[in-house]
Amino acid sequence: MFTSKKHQHGRSSIKARLCSLLAFAALIGASIPARAEDQTQVGERILVVGRRLFDGVDFQSEKAILIEGPVIVDVGPREVLKERASRIIDLGDATILPGFIELHGHSLVRNLPQEVILRHGITTLRDVGGPLSPPTGGIGRLRVLTAGPIITVQQGYPLSVFGKGYLAETVQTAEDAKALVRKLVQGGAAVIKVALEPGGEPGAPWSHEHDGAVPPPWPIASVDIIAAVVEEAHRLHRIVTAHVSENKGASIALAAGVDEWAHVPCSELDEALVQQAVKQKVKIVTTLDTLSSCQGAFANARELAKAGASFLYGAEIAHLEIPWGIDARELQLMRHMAGMSDVEILRSATSEAGKELGLAPLGALRAGAPADLIAVKGDPRTNFKVLEYPDLVISGGKTVVDNFASPRSPADLPPP
Repeated sequence: MFTSKKHQHGRSSIKARLCSLLAFAALIGASIPARAEDQTQVGERILVVGRRLFDGVDFQSEKAILIEGPVIVDVGPREVLKERASRIIDLGDATILPGFIELHGHSLVRNLPQEVILRHGITTLRDVGGPLSPPTGGIGRLRVLTAGPIITVQQGYPLSVFGKGYLAETVQTAEDAKALVRKLVQGGAAVIKVALEPGGEPGAPWSHEHDGAVPPPWPIASVDIIAAVVEEAHRLHRIVTAHVSENKGASIALAAGVDEWAHVPCSELDEALVQQAVKQKVKIVTTLDTLSSCQGAFANARELAKAGASFLYGAEIAHLEIPWGIDARELQLMRHMAGMSDVEILRSATSEAGKELGLAPLGALRAGAPADLIAVKGDPRTNFKVLEYPDLVISGGKTVVDNFASPRSPADLPPP
């Protein structure tokens, strides 16, 4: 198998530069004119206190977060920080976490309500197949990064299933591929996605979803075309994620130096490909919930985990079975199918996801990070389901959900 050293070793430098290229102002939402009601009072410093804090890396006890405007100013003991606060929000027996980052969604093409996704714990969403737009949101609104149309070949997936439209664009040569990557990046693409899907995998939910779908096998791009996509994307400081589902597509993705797989593959992979993926440090977005009917997904997750693969949280928001927000079943499957610890799972949806976007410290609760956080009553490690219904959601310093606020007494209500 041909593998370019440039593709193997270029990833870290690409991601290190991506944060500056996507502009930190856009990251925290400053590029979008904020409504008057979105603004924290000038000079106001809010201290959020809870019994437990997951900072994106590990759990800590009795720590507080000091927020000013859209940014976290400090994290530390309540007694140390309270003198610097103009307002204190004491959550009691609660757990504070970074807002979750969903790395695999199709919200724009499905016209999902962004406010619903935000209220259910996702503060940043990466759309990987649909309309193209620059980064949006960030202060009281869902932050959305897009890939734009999926790069495929004529009659290839997803056109073979969903028909013509803005879900995908086709290329025929390596030069076509490079030109399309340039166009996508110019239009604001934060990541480039390619499809390497011949179809026909047992249990694949996308293969037979619509009337009129073309029967597989479907054509897929050559190594040369995908390598051209990777080369141009890396030159423009973007990573490439690939829809792969079986051995042939995985082999092409690896040979071309693709950075990320958008799914755990649906059909069971050859052991050599599993080992090669780990050797090349390919990141794997899980989407195990939507793959639950795939016959090979469990074996692939298990073997990738045994080989030392790096998994990232992604539930594929927009599929019918996936909640419009945090997906507790995805977290549970990551625990049982991929053998991840609770801390590893939460990291994959927060700080590790922020790194994958090239936008760290997004996804972490530390000084200088965007003030994106959620909180739930009790300890979510005992029941992931509570994360689907967070009791507090703050986006860029703007409170979106607050179920901790004490209800007013009847005496406080206006007269009838």
